[in-house]
Amino acid sequence: MPESEIERILSDAQRFLKQEKQFYGNSMIRESIWDVRDSAHSEPAVTSAKAAAPKVIPKEVVKESSKEKTQIMAAKKKEVVPSGPISITESVVKGPKEKWQADVSLSDLDRHICNCTKCRLGVTRTKFVFGVGNPKADLLVIGEAPGADEDKQGEPFVGRAGQLLNKILEAVNFKREEVYIANILKCRPPENRRPHPDEVEQCEPYLWKQIELIKPKFILCLGLTAAQTLLKTQESLTNLRASVHNYHGVPTYVTYHPAALLRNPDWKRPTWEDVQKLRNAYDTSKQ
Repeated sequence: MPESEIERILSDAQRFLKQEKQFYGNSMIRESIWDVRDSAHSEPAVTSAKAAAPKVIPKEVVKESSKEKTQIMAAKKKEVVPSGPISITESVVKGPKEKWQADVSLSDLDRHICNCTKCRLGVTRTKFVFGVGNPKADLLVIGEAPGADEDKQGEPFVGRAGQLLNKILEAVNFKREEVYIANILKCRPPENRRPHPDEVEQCEPYLWKQIELIKPKFILCLGLTAAQTLLKTQESLTNLRASVHNYHGVPTYVTYHPAALLRNPDWKRPTWEDVQKLRNAYDTSKQ
């Protein structure tokens, strides 16, 4: 290989290693330089198995290299950033900062976002369904999206499913006015279809802000869509119900949506068991 080509390779390698040093430190540089020098000045490959002698690496070098790799892996782990942070002020929302992101009360937040038309649902809705309940609630109940009754009245869970939700809460000694109730979406999807991904992308940050302001001690997700969206998972409802999840430090429980119970009463018993677990954990937290 011509000397000029070798110089070009070394120059490119040094530029790359300089960038690596900014992140990994000197340990990465030292190990990488050995690799570059070996490859740049190595002899042509030996085709004879007999002539190919094993390369002897001193024990000290092996030990140091292993230590360096451990440090590199530790540095890479620090790069991991959890998705969907509760604090909207941590640059969660794409694009320019909006006025509602600085709100310090639910009433201000409602006032700033109630006329939202970021997605197609802003055009087809009758009323914007912000949420209802105690702004300092220990328990936040999250559903999927408003239905026909909610769209008319502007309040979540007011139809038959809402009446059943009230009974579920009362069965474990929670009053509707004590908790806070919200949805992933603030506007009703046509024909009560499942939310589209772009609708969730536009609307979920409002829910994150609500969680930030309410600071609930517990969260209860109603139905698969709400649970999968909030927890960023594709697990089945059966698996999600079997565990207590940690949503940024908030114990999160999952159960059936009340509308599903109206269609299949056999699911009422497991729902009762789910909310009993939540109630027991809530009572324990108060002791």
